[in-house]
Amino acid sequence: MLGLNLQQLEYLVAVDNYKQFTIAAEKCFVTQPTLSMQIKKAEEQLGIVIFDRSKQPVLTTPVGQSIVNQARVVMNEYNRLEEIVREESGRIEGQLTIGIIPSVAPYLLPRFVGHFKAQNPLVSISFKEMITEELVKALKKDVLDAAILVTPLHDKELIEQQLFYEDVLIYAHPSHPLHSVETLTADMLTSSGLWLLDEGHCFRSQVLNLCEIQENASSDLPLHFESGSLDTIRKMVDAEGGYTLMPGLAAEELFFELHKQVKEFESPVPLREVSIVYSRAFYKRLLIERLSESVKANVPEEMLDQDRGQVVEWQ
Repeated sequence: MLGLNLQQLEYLVAVDNYKQFTIAAEKCFVTQPTLSMQIKKAEEQLGIVIFDRSKQPVLTTPVGQSIVNQARVVMNEYNRLEEIVREESGRIEGQLTIGIIPSVAPYLLPRFVGHFKAQNPLVSISFKEMITEELVKALKKDVLDAAILVTPLHDKELIEQQLFYEDVLIYAHPSHPLHSVETLTADMLTSSGLWLLDEGHCFRSQVLNLCEIQENASSDLPLHFESGSLDTIRKMVDAEGGYTLMPGLAAEELFFELHKQVKEFESPVPLREVSIVYSRAFYKRLLIERLSESVKANVPEEMLDQDRGQVVEWQ
């Protein structure tokens, strides 16, 4: 590539990801002058300006973006060589950085992380909680190795590997009409008394789609409240009345304790498809396979069966 080396390619990708030379240098474990010098050298070798330094944060020029995109491909292919050797030797080791959405993280991670670490002691794994839009951007820039989120995404640049299917359930205050209904169907749901997660959360969009409610539909809630926490929303139902919808893992611990407030839908049961997603250029496939196996081994067995209900789209 016109004399550019792998180190320079790594630096180009880092600056494009973080938009600041200082942060990019920290992520690459070099000094900022060293990184700046190597990038300047790369620009001179190619005869183009890759980054517009007059802007803060730094902007990647249009031609520079093409160079950076190709640099990502080269880096992934190079890293794949090491993965091939590991697969051949049977060694399960390395690092994984996994993104996960807030409506899944607190209910799924405690179930499987200990099991995964026990089965794969040489794998270093870290998790970052982010909303879906941020996760997709991070995956495409290779900031994350993979992400656990709700699918389908309908994005040709990403690969989805389904993990499980959790029921969508109703959590209703005793004073709400839905609390006393024996046979619940989606057409009974209205905006009246409905508490929602704030914008940007895919479960909010799933609820609106399931209820066939417009984003700006009027509500008779006692106050306007936005939260990214399902537990907080549930407590608002307890305190102020109304109802909300909850995914299966979040509601499971409440099902027996507060059975009368947790209501199930009649067939076809609405389902939320949770998958592990990664870029098509991803090279840590063996580690991802181990992660998928650990998740599936530690969720309720019935959640592995898609045929028991109907997946609710969120886009």
